[in-house]
Amino acid sequence: MNADKQSCSLDADSQYVELAVEVFSMLADATRVRIILALREGEMAVGALADSVGKSPAAVSQHLAKMRLARMVSTRQDGTKVMYRLENEHARQLVVDAIYQAEHALGGVPAHHQVEQARHETH
Repeated sequence: MNADKQSCSLDADSQYVELAVEVFSMLADATRVRIILALREGEMAVGALADSVGKSPAAVSQHLAKMRLARMVSTRQDGTKVMYRLENEHARQLVVDAIYQAEHALGGVPAHHQVEQARHETH
């Protein structure tokens, strides 16, 4: 029974709790959140990402380097360009859920619930 408890990564005493805190710390920056939102649809070069998030390419490169070390993004060489993409869907989902939680903080019916309601009304 104790062995089963140790293997569950969602227990309060999981070995992954501290690592999860590091993930949240990495996402506690508006530019990084915007980068993840920009990368939702696919890979992009630094220049395009910089335009998308409204920051300089140098600033975006620094953020991407940290995100790469945290294994949130990965790269692919395309000729002379380095293309960045999300490493997996989890960072994207964390950001989406955080945005949805922020919508709830404003009160009323959040935009993401309005979309869900509209879907149910058409079926």
